[in-house]
Amino acid sequence: MNIRLPNSLQTFPGSGNTNWATTFQRSNTRLRLILGVIGVVLVAALAWYLFAPAAKPPVKNPAVPVRVTAAIKKTVIINERTVGTVIANATVQITARVSGQLMTASFKEGDTVHKGDVLFQIDPRPFQAALEQAQATAARDAATLVSDNKDAERYRALLKSGGASQQQVDQAVAAAKAMAATVVSDRAAADAARLNLIYSKILSPIDGKTGAIQVQPGNLITADATTPLVTITQVQPVKVSFFLAQTDLPQIQQRMAQNRMTATIQVHGAGGKTMTAPVDFVGNAVDNRTGTIELRATFPNLDNVLVPGQLADVSASLGQIDDAVVVPHDAVNLGLNNSYVYVDGPGSKALIVPVQVLNDDGTLAAVKGQIKPGDKVVVEGQLRVVKGSLLAVKKAAPGAEQTTQAPAGAQ
Repeated sequence: MNIRLPNSLQTFPGSGNTNWATTFQRSNTRLRLILGVIGVVLVAALAWYLFAPAAKPPVKNPAVPVRVTAAIKKTVIINERTVGTVIANATVQITARVSGQLMTASFKEGDTVHKGDVLFQIDPRPFQAALEQAQATAARDAATLVSDNKDAERYRALLKSGGASQQQVDQAVAAAKAMAATVVSDRAAADAARLNLIYSKILSPIDGKTGAIQVQPGNLITADATTPLVTITQVQPVKVSFFLAQTDLPQIQQRMAQNRMTATIQVHGAGGKTMTAPVDFVGNAVDNRTGTIELRATFPNLDNVLVPGQLADVSASLGQIDDAVVVPHDAVNLGLNNSYVYVDGPGSKALIVPVQVLNDDGTLAAVKGQIKPGDKVVVEGQLRVVKGSLLAVKKAAPGAEQTTQAPAGAQ
């Protein structure tokens, strides 16, 4: 039986000439497809729910590998660090005291000389001749003085017998006295000539190291010339000059009064060698431009490691903390409000212990807080540690114990 729809139902309203039945059939096919996909998804979800393996229990946090070391009790020296300059204990510019021809130099440039060693020789012959002439003049005038003294005695005798006048006696006595003064002058001239002869041989006034020879042998030199013949620098001992802030003056004055202030230096390029000496000089004024005051320490420098003008790292002791708890510098961590250390607590669980840093020299730190000597503090691996972390302590590296046990600020 054929049912024919009216013409008014054969087209979908608003769709032009499109057949409504055809549209309905297409929509029905799309709906069946969507429902089929949804059914497949539901079946797959049900199968996964029924047959999926049970979830594994959560894995516990593994132990954090760390290195620890024991806190110790030490007397800590509080040091102030700065840069110092090595200066010579004495520097002497050698010049001639007499004029003449420079004959010889008895040393090589850079030699170490001692007090009294001959450095230069000026031609001594003119000075020897002048000395002999002065001595001859003094001998002649001395003989004349003897004669004048005898004449004065004879005139005194003649005066008693009436053979001479008082005027003649006075003239004879005056002549003898004048000649006596001349003899004294002659002797002084001879002494001066002898000194000039001595000065023709130039000696070292100090122990020290010579610099470059500025005037070579063969040249004519003048006394007290502006250009020195050579400069001698005393390098045993030497001084190290350094400056500290004026805010450190109370500690400086206290330590100096107790004769306990020392300076430890480390010289650049000397293989990290350190030397310690007492501070023996404190400046008498604060530099108003820098707000610092100068201090100096004297070092024997027996191995000539220190050279004037050289820079050195200086650590000056300004105080000490008795019976301080000391931990390695790397054990101290910075928090938002304070510093703290991780301690290997009961059951190898990490504890956070707040501390106050009293002194830190870059290697060891003196701390104050709820930490005791013997507590095991974490020095390596802190980045993975939190409060309550299980710690797996690794064996200490060789030499770590010796480094840890060194006193902070040791001199």
